[in-house]
Amino acid sequence: MASVITDAVLKTVIRAVAATSSNTSSNATTPSVNGQAGVLEGANPIKYSASAPITLFIIQAGIVIIFCQVLAYPLRWINQPKVIAEVIGGILLGPSVMMRIPGFEAAIFPKESMPVFNNVANLGLIIFLFLVALEVDMRMFTSNWKVALSVGLAGMILPFGLGFGIAWGLYHQFHNDGTTVPISFGVYGLFIGTALAITAFPVLCRILTELKLLRSNVGVTVLAAGIGNDVTGWILLALCVALVNNNSGLAALWALLCCIGWILFLVFAVRPPFMWWVRRTGSLQNGPTQGVVALTLLLVLFSAFFTNIIGIHAIFGAFLVGLICPHEGGFAIKMTEKIEDLISVLFLPLYFALSGLSTNLGLLNDGITWSYVIGVITCAFAGKIIGGTLAARANKLLWRESFTIGSLMSCKGLVELIVLNIGLQAKILSQRTFTIFVVMALVTTVATTPLTKALYPPWYQRKVERWRRGEIDWDENPLAPNESGSNTSDPSKPVDDQSSIQRMLVYLRLDSLPSLFAFITFLSPQTEQTTSNPFSGVESTSEGSNPSPPTRKHQKPLQVHGLRLIELTDRTSSVMQVTEGIAGEEEEELYSLRDPVINTFRTFASLSPSMANNVAVSGRVAIVPESSYAETLVSYAADTQSEFVLIPWSEYGSLTDLDHPLAVLAAGPGNGHDRFKGSAHLEFMHKTLAKAERVCNAGIFIDNGFGGFGSRVQGVHSQHHHTPQDQATTCPIITNRTHHVFLPFIGGADDRVALRLVLQLVRNNDNVAATVVHIKYTTSTASNILRQVGDEEDDTKLLATFRDSLPQELASRVVFQESNLTEGKNDLMETVLGLAKVTVGQKRGGAGDVVVVGRRHGVVDVEGGASGGGTGGGAGAGGSNSSRVDVAGGSANGGGLDLGKTVGVVAEGLLVSAAVDASVLVVQAGGKRK
Repeated sequence: MASVITDAVLKTVIRAVAATSSNTSSNATTPSVNGQAGVLEGANPIKYSASAPITLFIIQAGIVIIFCQVLAYPLRWINQPKVIAEVIGGILLGPSVMMRIPGFEAAIFPKESMPVFNNVANLGLIIFLFLVALEVDMRMFTSNWKVALSVGLAGMILPFGLGFGIAWGLYHQFHNDGTTVPISFGVYGLFIGTALAITAFPVLCRILTELKLLRSNVGVTVLAAGIGNDVTGWILLALCVALVNNNSGLAALWALLCCIGWILFLVFAVRPPFMWWVRRTGSLQNGPTQGVVALTLLLVLFSAFFTNIIGIHAIFGAFLVGLICPHEGGFAIKMTEKIEDLISVLFLPLYFALSGLSTNLGLLNDGITWSYVIGVITCAFAGKIIGGTLAARANKLLWRESFTIGSLMSCKGLVELIVLNIGLQAKILSQRTFTIFVVMALVTTVATTPLTKALYPPWYQRKVERWRRGEIDWDENPLAPNESGSNTSDPSKPVDDQSSIQRMLVYLRLDSLPSLFAFITFLSPQTEQTTSNPFSGVESTSEGSNPSPPTRKHQKPLQVHGLRLIELTDRTSSVMQVTEGIAGEEEEELYSLRDPVINTFRTFASLSPSMANNVAVSGRVAIVPESSYAETLVSYAADTQSEFVLIPWSEYGSLTDLDHPLAVLAAGPGNGHDRFKGSAHLEFMHKTLAKAERVCNAGIFIDNGFGGFGSRVQGVHSQHHHTPQDQATTCPIITNRTHHVFLPFIGGADDRVALRLVLQLVRNNDNVAATVVHIKYTTSTASNILRQVGDEEDDTKLLATFRDSLPQELASRVVFQESNLTEGKNDLMETVLGLAKVTVGQKRGGAGDVVVVGRRHGVVDVEGGASGGGTGGGAGAGGSNSSRVDVAGGSANGGGLDLGKTVGVVAEGLLVSAAVDASVLVVQAGGKRK
């Protein structure tokens, strides 16, 4: 007995040892993905492993992201939304292109790896639908419900009917191919009709924003109708999925009733405590805290879970949670900012790549299939355009506006692709039908922007706006004279009878607010004084025949319109900032009302003793692409009928409105040179001045301690660098409130406008003194100078008229001088610099001096010297013999960024020298006052 037991134990031990040895040898010879050394032990990183699927998933995700980003870049230049790049990238990776390469599918997208890929993509889709709902502001629909209801219904009923009709052929031709579930034609037709009736609201918002149509009649109508269309489309989709996923009509009815109950539960049971918690944590005022973000995402996931288990797709539950989130205080925008980048860069491309992997263009291989492709595209366009156009026209919009609305409503975009993927997953659509509709979605989305541009171009928009304001009739004949007087002049009157600036536009930047405030105070009239205007043409009450103006107490307040430009990025939250305030009937966007720069501008104007009764201010924010900054600024100047546009030069040479100087000081001590080197900023300034020339006068203000806020070393050759600590400790105390203005008067339209501005500054402020130096060419230099006929005489007469008509109160503060130029092509710059050094920046502890110069001058050096400017800084400014220094350190023609072409050669000489302790104001004549 003992021997038997011993033998049994011995055999068991032997078998255990043998099994252990076998396992050890197997592990030693077979590479494991989970091995500690990975590829160092011979593991294949591409081979899919169920125990470590993350390795292959990272490769898949990397390929998808690279494809989408590479394709998005060229498509951005033709104004196509990013979803087009994502869908095309998926199609290229799918069976249409890349999967035709032998071994590609098995190596990169093996079938056993797709469940992991699918789960991650669908998780991203759930959160994305939550973001889509956050973008939907129901206040837009309720405030414009009449037009929204009519356009929305007409834009859904007609395409739904056409879709239901073409579904009959699709159902009998392509439905029963073995990959779909057996469903009735009614359910199939309901799905096809929904797919054709739906509109892509998120893509629509971006298109309207980029085309700057959001605040127009077209934009408001499309957004309001799009919200109703979007919500109705998701409800119809939920109905379709419920009917497909439930075996009987009674079960589908129960599913819909449960869904309705869940909606009521979210609205009346979940939203009140959620709002209480959001307010308690301060998330409405300061943005969602980490706890609020976690709570919101938990609500999203649980709602998605609930709608999924009752037979309705999970995305519908996520969409419902987004609808109950508040929009007050910008909560929806700030919540979107927290999570949008990860969704749009990683998760969403995965989902649309998954869509592309299911799209096989090779299935469109016969005439019948292509006839259905054309038929579906025709139904999609015709239904939306005809329905939306007729409904918009019934609401008394113009025919061209109505056609534009119909074209915009035909945009399908990513929402259509989500609907199609749900239909494919639910096995409502076959792969061939799915491919047909993907092609339709691409065509309608790509065509939306070109159609809108063709039907509603900017010139037509301006014409309609002026026609509705009563300025012109339909044939563009003026109905009333321009009351502003900003851009008009009577040629029968002398130049000195022109009115001074009473309405101006200021480009607001956070880094330039102190100097802007000082300059506006500088320009605003002082009502307690009674000093005369030397160029108003009104008879004087004093002895003599010289003309004198009305007293200051009778002057109208200076109207200052502030415009802040914020870049429109690819982010959804950036578009939401534009659309958020259009929900109500306010004249200004809510975002403008909350903007700290705009509010600081308004508060300063109301609290400043010298401005409270003399300056009327308004401000707004425009969120546009950086490429549209110049056009937006000039368009707003035309809309406000401004007489002068003041553009501050960035303290850091960047278009970005930096809120802290440390962001630009990170590059080191030499970074201060970049103030005049930023190519984007130079281009913006140059484009703005070019466009403003047709509208009104303009000025570029380069601050150097104006207002007593501490001088800055502004020359491009300066090696000194100020840190924030330096400025905090070395900023001088203002002991002298006076300003001195120096104007080198060379001649030309720009200098004449600059002269009027200088005299207006002196007239409006008793603390301002001015020196005007008429720089004249001697006989020896005149042989090399080509003067425009009559310009020199006009300039001389103008100066003489102003000098002789100055009242006694102003004559003591304005000095007129003359300076003759001798031969030498550098003499103009040397003369101006020499005069500026001895005229301005002489008083320590002062409030800051200003050199005012014209951008262009009425003299051209025939030999090519830098004698004064021409177009874009002066004819001759770019001549081969020009001695002008380029900011990049080379000659004018040596390449690099050209400051002189932007501000003019005289201003450039002042800026590059760093020897003049004063700010510089570059003036350009524009409009009809040139």
